[in-house]
Amino acid sequence: MSQTIRIGICGYGNLGRGVERSISQQADMSLVAIFSRRGKAGVEPLNPLTTVEHLDQMIHYQDKIDVMILCGGSATDLPEQTPMIAQYFNTIDSFDTHAKIPEHFAAVDKIAQKHQHVSIISVGWDPGLFSINRVLAEAVLPVGESYTFWGKGLSQGHSDAVRRIEGVKHAVQYTIPSQDAMNRVRQGEQPQLSTGDKHSRECFVVLEEGADAARIEQAIKTMPDYFVDYETSVQFISEANFMQEYQEMPHGGVVIRSGQTGEQTQQTYEFKLNLGSNPEFTGSVLVAYARAAHKMKQAGQVGAKTVFDVTLGDLSAKSAQDLRKFYL
Repeated sequence: MSQTIRIGICGYGNLGRGVERSISQQADMSLVAIFSRRGKAGVEPLNPLTTVEHLDQMIHYQDKIDVMILCGGSATDLPEQTPMIAQYFNTIDSFDTHAKIPEHFAAVDKIAQKHQHVSIISVGWDPGLFSINRVLAEAVLPVGESYTFWGKGLSQGHSDAVRRIEGVKHAVQYTIPSQDAMNRVRQGEQPQLSTGDKHSRECFVVLEEGADAARIEQAIKTMPDYFVDYETSVQFISEANFMQEYQEMPHGGVVIRSGQTGEQTQQTYEFKLNLGSNPEFTGSVLVAYARAAHKMKQAGQVGAKTVFDVTLGDLSAKSAQDLRKFYL
């Protein structure tokens, strides 16, 4: 394994910048290049000395990059980009359309196996860290119910999905958890909750000039996998208001397992995140999994992987000896 893990970034929006910031904090990593549809003219990296290339130049970096971190959106970018790029690189992506993860995994695995690369998909905090905690909590408390609540916060994937609608200039989507539902779970009730019982969604949209607001509102509220199952509000605002009030990107959420052990002893497992910046935190998770992908490839593994296939030792920059000595 090379001393320094060489990283490439594909896509340079909010998530790409979050990844760039995280790489700068990693002693065992270096950023080789950023690849964007906009090319050199449209990207200003945090470090002006960082190489910026158009996406079509990526293929020339096969021998210079150990892991490519894909920072595109799940709605349209990643289903195409991850299988394509997995031909040439070990990859990490944050594909977060839960219902389509098995399909995405199969498409990526076919290519990654053929070309002998490691491609870890659906990395982030949900899917990702929350997924791990759902599995861990159920393994420890097999008798019970699991619940996931998101927010209040800005969802990058849902915001991206709204921005893809024709006529939308800018958009953000906030996920709002039901406090009543969370309280019932924490009290051990184990209620049966529908998707809509647990959350509502708020969209703030800036229209392109002449766009049909009614059409766009309908397109948002009926969008499968994103909004159709939720109480969703859509507010159309001015660009000035959007730039002033909706630039911060907090998020978070909680995984709760309400279960019983022994003679119906009530036990509650809870994992919580409170994030000041969703893209910076997600970017940090992607970077940790890039380290794991590199280690796994060096160990002879290939194919698509998920967070369930990665050990904590592979995520950490610490040696196994240090982990046993200082963390166990």
